[in-house]
Amino acid sequence: MLKKTHTFFLVLVFLLIAALTGCNGSDKANNESGSQKTIKFMHLWPAGSSKQQNLIVTDIIKQFEAENKDVKIELEVLENEQYKNKIKVLSSSNELPDVGFTWAAGYMTPFVEGNLYADLDDVLNEGLKDSFVSGTTEAYALDGKTYGLPLELNIAPIYYNKEIFEKYNLEVPKTYSEFQTIVKTLSDKGIAPIALGNKDRWTGSLWYMYMADRIGGSDVLNKAIDRTGSFEDPALVSAADEIQKLVNENAFNKGFNGLSNDEGKSEFLNGKAAMYLMGTWELPNFTTNEELPKEFRDNVGFFKFPTVEGGKGDIDSWVGGPGVGLFVSENSKVKAESKEFVKFFVEKWGEQAVEKAGVIPATKVDTAKIELPQLYIDVLNELSKASNLTLFADVQMSASVAETHLNLIQSLFGNEVKPNEFTKKHEEALKAEERK
Repeated sequence: MLKKTHTFFLVLVFLLIAALTGCNGSDKANNESGSQKTIKFMHLWPAGSSKQQNLIVTDIIKQFEAENKDVKIELEVLENEQYKNKIKVLSSSNELPDVGFTWAAGYMTPFVEGNLYADLDDVLNEGLKDSFVSGTTEAYALDGKTYGLPLELNIAPIYYNKEIFEKYNLEVPKTYSEFQTIVKTLSDKGIAPIALGNKDRWTGSLWYMYMADRIGGSDVLNKAIDRTGSFEDPALVSAADEIQKLVNENAFNKGFNGLSNDEGKSEFLNGKAAMYLMGTWELPNFTTNEELPKEFRDNVGFFKFPTVEGGKGDIDSWVGGPGVGLFVSENSKVKAESKEFVKFFVEKWGEQAVEKAGVIPATKVDTAKIELPQLYIDVLNELSKASNLTLFADVQMSASVAETHLNLIQSLFGNEVKPNEFTKKHEEALKAEERK
């Protein structure tokens, strides 16, 4: 009996040791699994509408994960407007992704004031600062600290379909009256002169900004926004009036106010519209995106927004500036790793964006070392001789004023507001913001 009891006791001991060893092994596995850190990253370049940019981002993530085995990038990709809406919701509940895309100036300010974006000067000072084009990171600074690292430097040309222009014997316009003649000729022939998707509203804002610049000069809009001037300046009223004249002359594709930018852009990509005003982030579609027919890509040219007779504007003055940039969440639980990822991303993006996507990065480009499509070279040449870059109006403004501006832009293009009322409501919104 004693022997049996002793044997039973030994079996129990062995089972207990085995169980403990198993637990320790399980704990070890759990600890190893738990040592991997996850960075949540959101961006706005879907594979469908921004194929080349999306491919580069995917490649950069793979490179980073390969060099940092203990870090996993958890990715979410949304198109522009969906992205902005989700970021707004996440910020209200203090749940921003660890790394995401942002815009400069007025867009960024409430996030910084709400202590939602981390200071990135430490990242810049790790040898990254000198790689940026002068003036680009400054747009992402507030009170002497940098809260975003720009990825793009953009200007907004008017792209045009050379084949359509040749078919109707049209020349690239240098004056606004010449441009109006093109609009009338194409409209009379049943061709949509201009592709526009104004449901997103900022697309229409580009047209208004250029009109304001060409009529009132490069500083008239900036002064109205920074409050050294007024939005009821006669030049800004005239710009609104000219926009409505374009609408009434059937300058834009049918249903433009109810179409997204991607839907409006498709009118140009499909050869149904002759012109398309948009930032140089679209260059990949006209140069390296092989999903679009080569015949179409070879037929895309661009021109500068024409000068208005009697206006103060300069034809070398552009709407543009730094494009999207990267932020790191101040409340990120993996802030150090997120900053490493952002630094890595900026360096790799600068190396690949030009050659693989035809995108102008905010970092310096040695064009002698790479082969570029001619369209891209032409844009770079124009950028080098630009007399002025006016930052996108909605980006300059605070979030609330920007929303007023964008709603009024859609109303203007929809003939739902008179030019005087359009400028008056802007002025009221800007004054109200001053009083806060």
